[in-house]
Amino acid sequence: MYKKINPDMNFVGRELEVLDFWKKNKIFEKTLEKTKDGEEFSFYDGPPTANGKPHIGHIITRVMKDIIPRFKTMKGYHATRIAGWDTHGLPVELEVEKQLGMDGKQDIEKYGIEPFIKKCKESVWKYKSEWEKMSDRVGYWVDMEHPYITYNDTYIESVWWSLKNIFDRGLIYKGHKIVPYCPRCGTALSSHEVAQGYKDVEEKSAAVSFKVKGQADTYIVAWTTTPWTLPSNVALCMGPAFDYATVESDGKKYIMAEKRIPEYFKEGEYTVLSVRKGADFAGTEYEPLYANYNGPKKSHYVVTDGYVTLDDGTGVVHIAPAFGEDDARIGRQNDLPFVQMVDERGKMSKGAPFEGTFCKDADKLILKDLKSRGLLFKEIMFTHSYPFCWRCDTPLLYYARSTWFISMTKVREQLMKNNASVNWMPESIGKGRMGNFLENVIDWGLSRERYWGTPLPIWVCDECGETLAIGSKAELKEKGGLTGDIELHKPYVDAVTIKCPKCGKTMHRTPEVIDCWYDSGSMPFAQLHYPFENKDKFEKTFPAQFISEAVDQTRGWFYTLLAISTLLFDKAPFENCIVLGHVNDKNGIKMSKHKGNVVDPWSVLDKQGADAVRWYFYTNSSPWIPSRFYDEAVSEVQRKFLGTLFNTYSFYVLYAEIDKFDPSKYSLDDCRLNMMDKWILSSLNSLVAFVDDSLENYKITESARAISDFTDALSNWYVRRCRERFWGSDMTEDKKAAYMTLFTVLETLSRLTAPFIPFMAEEIYRNIVVSVFPDAPESVHLASFPACNEKYIDKALEAGMTVAENAAILGRAARNLSGIKNRQPLKKIILCGGQSENLDSELLSVIRDELNVKDIEYAADAGGYVSYEVKPQLKTLGPKYGSRLGKIRQYLAANAEKIVNGLKESDTYSFDIDGEQIDLTKDDLLISVLSKEGYSVQSDKGMTVILDTALDKELIEEGYMREIVSKIQTMRKEAGFEVTDHIRIRYFGDEEIEKVFNKYIQEIASDVLADEIIGGKSCNDFKEWDINGKNVGIKVSKI
Repeated sequence: MYKKINPDMNFVGRELEVLDFWKKNKIFEKTLEKTKDGEEFSFYDGPPTANGKPHIGHIITRVMKDIIPRFKTMKGYHATRIAGWDTHGLPVELEVEKQLGMDGKQDIEKYGIEPFIKKCKESVWKYKSEWEKMSDRVGYWVDMEHPYITYNDTYIESVWWSLKNIFDRGLIYKGHKIVPYCPRCGTALSSHEVAQGYKDVEEKSAAVSFKVKGQADTYIVAWTTTPWTLPSNVALCMGPAFDYATVESDGKKYIMAEKRIPEYFKEGEYTVLSVRKGADFAGTEYEPLYANYNGPKKSHYVVTDGYVTLDDGTGVVHIAPAFGEDDARIGRQNDLPFVQMVDERGKMSKGAPFEGTFCKDADKLILKDLKSRGLLFKEIMFTHSYPFCWRCDTPLLYYARSTWFISMTKVREQLMKNNASVNWMPESIGKGRMGNFLENVIDWGLSRERYWGTPLPIWVCDECGETLAIGSKAELKEKGGLTGDIELHKPYVDAVTIKCPKCGKTMHRTPEVIDCWYDSGSMPFAQLHYPFENKDKFEKTFPAQFISEAVDQTRGWFYTLLAISTLLFDKAPFENCIVLGHVNDKNGIKMSKHKGNVVDPWSVLDKQGADAVRWYFYTNSSPWIPSRFYDEAVSEVQRKFLGTLFNTYSFYVLYAEIDKFDPSKYSLDDCRLNMMDKWILSSLNSLVAFVDDSLENYKITESARAISDFTDALSNWYVRRCRERFWGSDMTEDKKAAYMTLFTVLETLSRLTAPFIPFMAEEIYRNIVVSVFPDAPESVHLASFPACNEKYIDKALEAGMTVAENAAILGRAARNLSGIKNRQPLKKIILCGGQSENLDSELLSVIRDELNVKDIEYAADAGGYVSYEVKPQLKTLGPKYGSRLGKIRQYLAANAEKIVNGLKESDTYSFDIDGEQIDLTKDDLLISVLSKEGYSVQSDKGMTVILDTALDKELIEEGYMREIVSKIQTMRKEAGFEVTDHIRIRYFGDEEIEKVFNKYIQEIASDVLADEIIGGKSCNDFKEWDINGKNVGIKVSKI
């Protein structure tokens, strides 16, 4: 009836069988077909780049993205999940450049743009199969057979439509601005791209002496962190309201902010000659460090501006308008010349010092040159956060470029309003990281001076400068006079000219492509080729109810989604977003290749399996907290949860197969349930209600941990306490109730856990449900998510059982403390507090049986069974009372019980030492509870359990019997006997052991299925055991 379960815990092998079943039977596709008429649940899958390998961080994103759509599908929603591929941009170009041995844009243009583009299109799919294999293996259900691909013409056409919409509303413009620029890639970057590439670096900053014209040996000292910009210097800037001192040292005069002098001179090394406001220095001329400007504009003099601070440096800033937004602004305000001594490849340009050297490498050469000329005042190592290209890892330059921008500053208020409508998890992302970014949003640098990307669909008139945006392929063909089809990529669209509607001359497309982040941010509509088709489908799926990616996407995909949706639809494109923390190594250190701490996803998937990895990420911590990922941690959750659930399932199948128990022939409602059945069914339905509500509110960790706690209670409390009910040969009413209860729990758990651990849930469901219910759905993922049946919920029973469990835990701890095994019966325990007085007779019976005691008594107070030891908590009392600590210690030792009783009535206990009042709280004391002779006491959660450890002759004999049964059961297992095999027992021991066998022969025989028990003398094939200090020989054989 049931498939026999191999106890080897080979989870990986079982998962591969399940994976094969899903694929052969198209289970994912069937879930979509089944729910096609259900309410739509919209989920957006962020597109990865398929020319890079997946890593362990991609597993957490996949398992977190997978659970909610699975849950919603089982609730009857139609949860379409379309995979996507981000196929444009620098990552692809850089990969192709590497393959072809190229070094920059000049090599690409020599090679030819068209063949280069074709190579890019091929390269995109380099690791596609690895992404698909990994996604399949972790159970990530998403449509990869019909993905959206950002290089497809249909996708690009939708992007063009959006850009035309924005352009026609006057929100796209071309400007000459200081932009973050990658000299290796030869293109500007947007602010959200820059945000992803900051690194803390230690570099040399410099305080440089600029000689004042007409004043002997007088220098203005300015500070810079970018010495390579000094050849492009045209001015110095001071804060107009700050005080600047002229000081004399070693015969020279230096001018800097008075407040910053101690950072550069030691006491006694200088004399202050005068102090003046920065405004008084305005117009002061100085000699240029490098004579690189001979034009008509005035240059090399002091200007003033409020942006100067005194937080670091000298209070004087050197100004190079070509290399900084503030510098450029000051340059415009003061009509300063524009000097740019660095070329587009980041090298010192013709006429500059150290021509041809990469600018960052020129730093040390420039400083060496200035030092040799006596103009380097001081070198200072400086740690700061510097932006690097997020694609090629080259240091970025802030560089003046002509770039196309989207006016995001004009929609700042709408952005902030729409951001506030999103349920960010954690909430701090929306108000903090994202909110702060939007408050300070700048215009989006849209264009890229590259080749492989969505072409910017703007045509510019050669004659009059008129601009026109094209919003579809049909419009392009009409206005460009084209017949036949055209691919919407460079160089094909570059060849299309349009007649200028203003002057009638020729318009050419501006040569740039767009930021590939605009592509990915357009996926809500572009994946459906909206507005050209699928209008109804778009309206059903926009906005998404759920998205999830890692925290670095806050200013990446999350921002571009929000920005584009705000520009086009004035609403947030998603309603709920779980922001995932990064996956670090076991020490909390970010994984990186050079540190050698990167975990290969397959090393875990091939060893512990997908369910174990999924469960680790669900339960380890809240999704947004960085994870510490390592092999041992995954193994631990596998053992504690998956192993426990698997063993419980194995137990059911083992005995159900023996008894040929068919749950389809019985009804739980007709069963005579005992208290344990009622308790586990109540707990189960409470769990179902909690998990359902939690997942509806995206509380994944809370729901998973609740399932884990329940599974532990199911195995280690319910099954352990009820297992004897399954052992009898007859199908009694009690046995039916036990079977139906355990079946109901496992069947419900298989559906409840299906979104979390889809592989094991499938195996359990198919083996215990599909095998006996011919009309059951063929897969657990085609079944409905369980609903809470409130008629089974008994909160009073659940609360009482919790008290009973606490009593059992404390009782076992008391046994361990006294060194008395649990198999040794004891006369009684005494319960005190913790709601124990409210337990009914059935729950008290559970405690008696669990702790192997004959009786339970109550005590109003545990004082008669315990004594106390009280010591000072040094970390709180030491600093407070110092030398008086010795006398306090003596007082505590002499008045321990009085102090403990006093603190039960009040939060503070007071007494006098040498006339001084000493006030103590529980936090000031270390209180140990000591058991009195003949008792073992343990306390926790307001409950005290007192174990009477006295043993009489009858208790000792019963203890022998229980140990004997345990050893025989061990021998059965070691011999490989089936649980139904009957045995023959031979034994030997002293007179007392002989008496025990005779007295308890029926009980022993029943417990171990012995048909014959015979005493005798020792033989060689007897196994000898230590039974509570006595030597006993036992031999078992199968009948």
